[in-house]
Amino acid sequence: MCNLYNLTTTRDAVVQFTKAFRDKAGWNEPSRDMYPNTLAPIVRVGEDGHREIVSATWGMPTPPDYIKGNYDPGITNIRNINSPHWRRWLGPTSRCVVPFTSFAEPDPASKVPGGRTPNAWFARNQDRPLMFFAGFWTPWKGVKKVRDGEREFELYGFLTTSPNGIVKPIHLKAMPAILTTPEEVDLWLTGDWADVKHLQRPLPDDLLVLVEAPLKLEDGST
Repeated sequence: MCNLYNLTTTRDAVVQFTKAFRDKAGWNEPSRDMYPNTLAPIVRVGEDGHREIVSATWGMPTPPDYIKGNYDPGITNIRNINSPHWRRWLGPTSRCVVPFTSFAEPDPASKVPGGRTPNAWFARNQDRPLMFFAGFWTPWKGVKKVRDGEREFELYGFLTTSPNGIVKPIHLKAMPAILTTPEEVDLWLTGDWADVKHLQRPLPDDLLVLVEAPLKLEDGST
């Protein structure tokens, strides 16, 4: 499960790639690691039909049967789009694209006893050019952290699919659904579901590389 990714690029590069009309996120950082339940830039179609960059919290609403306690930590990765819980967000008004330059998958095989599970990092190539996760977003009101109480959020998550030959040696079950061209971004943001559902597929092996192998130190730290 991908619960960490990095964005190392410029706001202008995201605007140019996605044809975003405005930036409501105010994001302009040279590099940022994204973790669940933190704010990150996404691109969506606004109410006026123009594309916009906004900040949203990573973690879509959890299906009610899986919520434990009186708070909802959210679902970061979405696989079963046939579930009634997810079908409500399949239309273009609930779709977004999530910019990234590399993403991490934990590698249990590299874990040292007593240490954390180290991450393997993947990107398009060693230069780590801009790509996008195929995502969904929604407004939501609820409790993510008990100490913060009930709040209003804009949430996002992204699709996963079967792993390709590059990711599978690290993560046997899944990898993110990735968009690599402006044409794929256009289609995801505007097309009917019947025309975009094929984008939930593994990225071809020649479009992804392992850019950083899991780091295993003698003391078990990473």
